[in-house]
Amino acid sequence: VQLVESGGGSGQAGGSLRLSCAASGFTYSRACMAWFRQAPGKEREGVASISYDNTPRYADSVKGRFTISRDNAQNTLYLQMNNLKPEDTAMYYCAARLGAPSCPPMWAAFFGSWGQGTQVTVSS
Repeated sequence: VQLVESGGGSGQAGGSLRLSCAASGFTYSRACMAWFRQAPGKEREGVASISYDNTPRYADSVKGRFTISRDNAQNTLYLQMNNLKPEDTAMYYCAARLGAPSCPPMWAAFFGSWGQGTQVTVSS
């Protein structure tokens, strides 16, 4: 299993960034996929998840600003982040729960495969 994130960087409050996660080594179309983030000194938190049939879930803190999507033909997961806020600053991780088309609650313990992360920094 390999998950490789890209697209992180620095931006200003109110701006946008798009993260991508290239997946390989498993049946992507049958996996629940998710984005988590972890800020310094804080626990890893779920940001958004998406099931095999494109049913999304979002953390309350990002609803209306972030959009998760998946391309099962390209084995790629995306996170479009709009109206960024300084509190969105964190390392963002792509995660997979294999063989679970429907997604569980966004708790890190439910996801067994992780990428290395991509840093997002938002300045005010």
